[in-house]
Amino acid sequence: MKARRTTSGLPRAGGEAAPGRRNPLGATTGRRSRVRDWPAANARSRVAAKERAEADALQQGVRYRRLFVTLVSATVALAAVVVLLGTVGLFKETRSRPLTPEEQNRYKQEEIARRWQAWPATGVFPEEVKYLGLERAQQYAKRVGIAPETRCRSAVDPSVASILDDHGCLTMLRATYVDQTSTFVMTVGVAVLKDEESRVTATEQLSQDDRVGVLPVAFPGTVTERFGPDQRQRTGWVGAGPYIVFSTAGYADGRTRAAVPPEEILHSELWPAAKSVGNQIAYFLADPPKVPPCTQGNVC
Repeated sequence: MKARRTTSGLPRAGGEAAPGRRNPLGATTGRRSRVRDWPAANARSRVAAKERAEADALQQGVRYRRLFVTLVSATVALAAVVVLLGTVGLFKETRSRPLTPEEQNRYKQEEIARRWQAWPATGVFPEEVKYLGLERAQQYAKRVGIAPETRCRSAVDPSVASILDDHGCLTMLRATYVDQTSTFVMTVGVAVLKDEESRVTATEQLSQDDRVGVLPVAFPGTVTERFGPDQRQRTGWVGAGPYIVFSTAGYADGRTRAAVPPEEILHSELWPAAKSVGNQIAYFLADPPKVPPCTQGNVC
């Protein structure tokens, strides 16, 4: 029997198509015919999307690289400017130039203030010190000995010690001399204050009493061994830089102040000699040093 045809003219499901007949959809009818997939269009889309993504990533990488190169270049340029400015500033700071008046004054003050430490003891207290004797004859006082460095209050009378302590006295240096005839004994004491301003303030408060000041230093076995506080005939002081240079004098034979008439003290050669020795040592300590004209010596 012939297969029955549907009213639509299409073969029934599961039925065989007539030989030579074509499916209205364009495919040959039969049991194995099916609708085909269309992967070609999807593949092209995926390839195009991948290429666009790669292109976008490449462009982003290029932008990042440009930004990185810009930042590195800016950092290098800034570092170069900083180095250049630092080099110029260092050159200006270290090159030799003339000292200003303020710098010259500070140089002098610092040089004078460190002499008591920088110089040896024999530099502070020379072996011989010139002084003027009778009829202004030049004579020399000879150093007998140098006492150990000591605290200021231990080397002066109590009334003087309180003033030195109040103004920051650092230490006391002392040495004893005799005149050219070994008749007079003189002790010179150098009180070291922290600066010249402190020294000026301290000296304004010191008494003019010539009975108090530095305590004598005697050296056993020498002509000075009988020189003690009671043998002081007169005392005095002079300011020089940050130093107060004290002087005191007496007779080598041990005479006390009470045993000598006041008029003899006033007209004796003893005190002028002692004062001259003290002033000479003060002059050595505070003598203004030669200041170099430039920050690096004599060449600006």
